[in-house]
Amino acid sequence: MVFWIAGAVGLAIAYLLGSTPSGYLAGKLLKGIDIREHGSKSTGATNVLRTLGKWPALVVLLVDVLKGVGAVVFARWFYPLFSTVSPGTPPTALDPQSLEPWAVCLAGLAVLLGHGRSVWLNFTGGKSVATGLGVLLAMSWPVGLGAAMVFGVALAAFRIVSLSSMLAALTAIALVCGLEQPLPYRLLVIAGGIYVIARHRTNIRRLLAGTEPRLGKVA
Repeated sequence: MVFWIAGAVGLAIAYLLGSTPSGYLAGKLLKGIDIREHGSKSTGATNVLRTLGKWPALVVLLVDVLKGVGAVVFARWFYPLFSTVSPGTPPTALDPQSLEPWAVCLAGLAVLLGHGRSVWLNFTGGKSVATGLGVLLAMSWPVGLGAAMVFGVALAAFRIVSLSSMLAALTAIALVCGLEQPLPYRLLVIAGGIYVIARHRTNIRRLLAGTEPRLGKVA
């Protein structure tokens, strides 16, 4: 029982980490505005760039990436530590080493959900792209690096952040399935990639209509 309670606490911490509304706070602190009422209405770094400028967007981007990194690092530290402090609490068929990938998987999903559906913003938020990149880099750096490279190339070619983000998500799914990765990592990337793409529903409609703004233009 104690093990499952600790697991729930760990997921709650990852969710709250993701829920930290960095873009929203930047808008309030720098201009006294609710960034959800401007631009694309998102709290992500792209809308911060459009609304507040380059340097605030860079800070928000870095913070959002670090949220994803932090969730994975926390999961890898917390669950083995808890198992050591409280021996015998995990189910007898499992051991801390086999539980770690699943802990990373669940923490990654929790931090993505927290960023996209922040409890502090009435369950609104960003599209979880930067936070997802942080999860990928901390979980499996080859997958994260590959996704980041595709994002960069696509952005340079098309100047459309949403398209680049979705291509990066699809790349991450392809890489995690093609490389030798634990099953929980594959499930996390597939679920996370689908979630990120689903968060771009409005962008997909604009892309199909040819009205999606390019980088540097107002949404």
